[in-house]
Amino acid sequence: MTKALVLFSGGQDSTTCLAWALARFDHVETIGFDYGQRHRIELDQRAKIREKIVALRPGWVARLGEDHLIDLAVLGQISATAMTRDVEIVMQENGLPNTFVPGRNLVFLTFAAAVAYRRGLTHIVGGMCETDFSGYPDCRDATIKAMQTALNLGMEKDFVLETPLMWLDKAQTWALAAELGGEPLVDLILEDTHTCYLGERGVRHEWGYGCGRCPACTLRAQGWAKYRAAAAA
Repeated sequence: MTKALVLFSGGQDSTTCLAWALARFDHVETIGFDYGQRHRIELDQRAKIREKIVALRPGWVARLGEDHLIDLAVLGQISATAMTRDVEIVMQENGLPNTFVPGRNLVFLTFAAAVAYRRGLTHIVGGMCETDFSGYPDCRDATIKAMQTALNLGMEKDFVLETPLMWLDKAQTWALAAELGGEPLVDLILEDTHTCYLGERGVRHEWGYGCGRCPACTLRAQGWAKYRAAAAA
């Protein structure tokens, strides 16, 4: 039996990754992290998405296993970023937006591997991408490959870190969702996932809910427009 653990935030990318895992593995569990994020509302969406996604394909309900929510409040406490503080989103002198939380994905993957070790899960699936992204160094392919090596050495395991979105742009991510779950999955992502860094869910745009101004909303909106244009061509 092939078993996977999906880093599942409740956003567009991680929901697509969850569908990707359900289509490929016999048993799939999910893990989320509460690190005091400004957009903590994403965590509220996770249970809704898990409940709805299994109805999209025969067999998915039998494959979806436990969910794990990890308290990582200490990460938010030591991170003075726009993701963990009520401050304006700006570019920093180092060329990265101040939404970058140093070490976040490194910590996430380490804790995910610890849970996977205990649960007997061999594949760890994340939505990291270095095509349409904000330049975060812990989303890059080289970082993920290095983490896989470090985790396997440090735990004497053969974990496989899967990043199905690594080389896709946001339009291709929408297209992958359509391929995996058809229009029902696309509709679920539009209505129930949360991407906006500011935690805004009051306004429904054609691409989903969000402020429409933050980097996450901008990428999602641009990807949706490109995906729809390609579908109509």
